[in-house]
Amino acid sequence: MTDQSRPQQEMPRYKCHKKVWALKIQSIAPHNWHDPQAETDGSAMITPFEEGYAPFRVDRDYMRRHNPKVGGYYVVYKDGYKSFSPADAFEDGYTRI
Repeated sequence: MTDQSRPQQEMPRYKCHKKVWALKIQSIAPHNWHDPQAETDGSAMITPFEEGYAPFRVDRDYMRRHNPKVGGYYVVYKDGYKSFSPADAFEDGYTRI
């Protein structure tokens, strides 16, 4: 009997209990977008949907690693790690406190 012929059981399930800081992304613009003569360094400016939060810069490494999309969430974990989460996944797993 091979592993493929054995019945598969469902993998263990987990519930998230992390607390994170997050902002929903309204727009993403390459850094220096306003100056067509300037070279970009791969960084970008993220503008949040939430009022009261100014646009902020994310570096090239963040952009390459996470490939953020408008409508998703810029997420910061307790240890300072910065990430991106698609809206569906984030909204399904987190509730604002």
